[in-house]
Amino acid sequence: MLPILLIGIPLLAALMIFISKGNGAKYLALGFSVVTFVVSIVALVTYWYTPESSMLEFNVTWVKSMGINFDVSISALSILMVLLTTFLTPIIILTSFRKDSGLARNFYALMMIFEMAVIGVFMTNDGFLFYVFWELSLIPLLLICLFWGGENRVKITMKFFIYTLVGSLFMLIGLIFLYTNTDVEGLKSWNVYDLYAAGKSMSAVEQGIVFWFIFIAFAIKMPVFPFHTWQPDTYSNAPIQATMLLSGIMLKMATFGAIKWLLPMVPLGVDQWGNFAMILMVIGVVYASIIAIGQNEFKRFVAYSSIAHVGIIGAAIFSMNFQGIQGSLMLMLAHGVNAVGLFFIAEILLRKTGTTDISKMGGIRALNGNFATYAIIIVLGTIALPLTNGFVGEFVSFCGIYGYNPIMAGIAGTSVIFGAVYMLRNYQKIMLGENTIAGFTFGKLETSEVVVLVVLCATIILMGVYPAPLNEIAETATKEILVYIK
Repeated sequence: MLPILLIGIPLLAALMIFISKGNGAKYLALGFSVVTFVVSIVALVTYWYTPESSMLEFNVTWVKSMGINFDVSISALSILMVLLTTFLTPIIILTSFRKDSGLARNFYALMMIFEMAVIGVFMTNDGFLFYVFWELSLIPLLLICLFWGGENRVKITMKFFIYTLVGSLFMLIGLIFLYTNTDVEGLKSWNVYDLYAAGKSMSAVEQGIVFWFIFIAFAIKMPVFPFHTWQPDTYSNAPIQATMLLSGIMLKMATFGAIKWLLPMVPLGVDQWGNFAMILMVIGVVYASIIAIGQNEFKRFVAYSSIAHVGIIGAAIFSMNFQGIQGSLMLMLAHGVNAVGLFFIAEILLRKTGTTDISKMGGIRALNGNFATYAIIIVLGTIALPLTNGFVGEFVSFCGIYGYNPIMAGIAGTSVIFGAVYMLRNYQKIMLGENTIAGFTFGKLETSEVVVLVVLCATIILMGVYPAPLNEIAETATKEILVYIK
């Protein structure tokens, strides 16, 4: 029942927003997204105390002749990602309250459809349904980027669409190949555990082929070097809320998918190609970190920073050991919160200064010390300072990578230095020194902006000071998935 509520409430919200009149669309979106978050908390508590409860699963036959079920459930792995999604969605909606998006009903309805689809991705146990939700999550984001994006939105959005569509088709081919190898009492099945068995029954060569078909889809979505070229342009051109959805939530679909759908399905394929995937991740970490140092446009700078951090997450996942996977889960949560925080800083800077060109800023701390304080907390979380949310996930991830290959851990570990350099350097340029714009006044933050920043900063500190509850769930999720990987 709870999985159906988590999918159904955002869908109902989208329908109500589409038919709403006046200026109530944003309040409907915010209200329904908060309700969805509350339901996710109920799901968390239910899982915590009664993990075998029937309230945590829903499974009905959808297309019996093809072995397709509408099978969704809450597990240790899925609840972490569902919590991240339902926590960030109302925050992202709130960041748009001062923005005149035009056609507000469509804008907010698309955001709710996106939330519904992503939650479906995280909860489904059926391969066909996973693909349906995966593709469905792309549609609202494409429309938001196309209608509310920047000057080159058509060209850039088409590039994003082509990249992700091609990747999704590769994944579908891989899943179909696995499906044709299932055998459950003489019938084919899309059930994830039946797909695990089908993958393991194939030869090493076949598993290697399937690995690449599915890995390409996830590598594009993360994105992994060299499949990353769509991301900086898209992040820079898309409206801030779409960028938050992309960086904070959508890319977690790929890292989550690698853990749940790729590694356990083709273990021999991972043995063959996992090291190569790890090399791509590590290259991406160093490459993106170096590029980030030279960026002057704030959103592109955050985009490359995101590629570097996701590279660490991916490398930890492909270490395929306990610490690596557990650390990657914690780092996914931290990255989601921090990425949204950084892009919200970009939104405020653009609204207050009229630019996101870092070289044209300076002295903002003297004009609004509170904003500078919020910003430094988000920055410190991003560079994984101890007692912030990024530290636990990043430290455990590096331990996992080290357990796999100390040399790769050492190379990837340079991102700790690079990250501190580009984050603190740009903070200094923006917040400290003297203001370079004559007659410029920064002004006070709006109430909605303060609420968002306070919630994000409190979360960064709370997750850093007391990570135990989430870490315990991540530990359980890792134990459950390693049973199928080994």
